[in-house]
Amino acid sequence: MQLIDFILSIDQYLAVFFQNYGLWIYGILFLIIFVETGLVVMPFLPGDSLLFAAGALAAFTGALNPVLLIGLLFVAAVLGDTLNYHIGKYIGPKVFEINSRWINKQHLVNTQKFFAKHGGKTIIFARFIPFARTFAPFVAGAGSMDYKYFLSYNIIGGFLWISSFVLLGYFFGNQPVIKDNFTYVIFGIIIFSILPVVIGFVREKIAKNRNQ
Repeated sequence: MQLIDFILSIDQYLAVFFQNYGLWIYGILFLIIFVETGLVVMPFLPGDSLLFAAGALAAFTGALNPVLLIGLLFVAAVLGDTLNYHIGKYIGPKVFEINSRWINKQHLVNTQKFFAKHGGKTIIFARFIPFARTFAPFVAGAGSMDYKYFLSYNIIGGFLWISSFVLLGYFFGNQPVIKDNFTYVIFGIIIFSILPVVIGFVREKIAKNRNQ
């Protein structure tokens, strides 16, 4: 419940963090993005909503530099995916046979299917999809994707993801209509983010029913 409250009221939490820690907020945001993308057991941490709220905070306070914010969080996202890739590569394909309370096997399987359909572009697409964002680099490593190939998609996806949400928050998050309804905006971001997953699930179910 505390995590849900943190996600839905993330703008208020970031404002408190900034009030208490000042410019150390850069480091806090860096750490959250790095952990969310770098550790396959942490897919529940906020991503899209955090970036949007960070951009809004930069606009509201005027003390945070949006360019610096994008640069630091881009580095965090790329390093996070890189760590996740190497963890997956170390564990190897056997991860798909492991039953662990810390790793959702179905998310791994779904991400693997997404790779089979979209190839390396999955690393870019997954940046904008909760859970898939954390599992995609892990599966890429477990599937022995060439690291240079992975890194190019990692950089492109990381930049598009970080810059788009931070800038959206910076230019629109401080608007009165958005600011007064921030919880609903966060809900909208979450729903919009998971929509591709829901659509894919429905299509898969329909396809299975047709083949039966």
